[in-house]
Amino acid sequence: MNRNLNLLRPYPFERLNLLKEGVIPPKQLPHIPLSIGEPKHPAPEFVADALAASMDKLSVYPATKGLEELRRTIATWLIGRFGLDAVDGETQVLPVNGTREALFAFTQAVIDRSDQPLVLTPNPFYQIYEGAALLAEAEPYYLNCTEQNRFIPDYDSVPAEVWRRCQLLFICSPNNPTGAVTDTATLSKLLALSDQYDFIIASDECYSEIYFDEQSPPPGLLQACAEAGRHDYKNCVVFHSLSKRSNLPGLRSGFVAGDAGILAQFLRYRTYHGCAMPLQHQLASVVAWSDEQHVIANRVKYREKFRLFSSILGDQLRFSMPEAGFYLWPETPVPDEDFSRELFARQNITCLPGSYLGRESGGVNPGANYVRMALVASIAECREAAERIRHFLQRL
Repeated sequence: MNRNLNLLRPYPFERLNLLKEGVIPPKQLPHIPLSIGEPKHPAPEFVADALAASMDKLSVYPATKGLEELRRTIATWLIGRFGLDAVDGETQVLPVNGTREALFAFTQAVIDRSDQPLVLTPNPFYQIYEGAALLAEAEPYYLNCTEQNRFIPDYDSVPAEVWRRCQLLFICSPNNPTGAVTDTATLSKLLALSDQYDFIIASDECYSEIYFDEQSPPPGLLQACAEAGRHDYKNCVVFHSLSKRSNLPGLRSGFVAGDAGILAQFLRYRTYHGCAMPLQHQLASVVAWSDEQHVIANRVKYREKFRLFSSILGDQLRFSMPEAGFYLWPETPVPDEDFSRELFARQNITCLPGSYLGRESGGVNPGANYVRMALVASIAECREAAERIRHFLQRL
């Protein structure tokens, strides 16, 4: 067996299940899950129709590279969304079965195990970054995201020796779990560091289409490249998904885009990996990436849910409104594990302790004394959840 499997830590939801073990919540209160970032808004009917209409493709092997139509549609979407001059669907786009799979596989493909590699990741973080690094025989290096720095890593404090050993930098913007957005000035700084030290930047942008100001969408890494005249997107790749944007987590559809040379090698890896997206999923994805109206309607619902939480809990719980995404990241008045367990015990609401999403670095776990609340349920359920949390806090 791969000895590095023993380095993998329990997934946050495994730890949450253990925390709740033996706790019996009030039976008269229906359970409201705020722990998992699984969108509960209805999937677009026109996507379901496209999926049903292409079921004859079940008898056809899909190509790893994906359909030309899908890659061209994604390229067009990227150009329009991020103001890019050009994206070549033939060489700069690769469809994937959701970004979780792709983030993990990408790390295995790009890390040179012979050279004491470091993989830099925000902290707290999506645990796939850490697990992918460990199984690629790289050492994770945690960049603390604290309120003092707007929940963005302090890249200026990273020692030169760390940058020299860095082979892969993960950024997550909008961030999971904090909702912080990395601005173009910071992205430009990272591009300069990538040039100086020759590392790859992998930008997880899965939450980029859930934001609050229709006139100010979050910027992306390829956008920063274009503004810098870096139209080959050297050493840069971005990961996008239909799961959050289009309420399609079960479709397992996303893409990787960016540096053509890196993607050519990643395609080579994936050809052996055996992970081509089913053709019917690709055809359904074409219509999803081609429509923005359902995405706009999606954002309206999230704005309403955040407005409700702010109005009901703003004077009871300390939090900043996220810049984007659908997570609330409130500070807890008691240790985060105690808060999460007692909220479940008293109000039958599940949230995720922030310490489960972080690692101790520099003597602190930056996720400690926070919880992640995913506002993915219906508006009515979110209103009910906010009122129950207020009741819980008043008696805590």
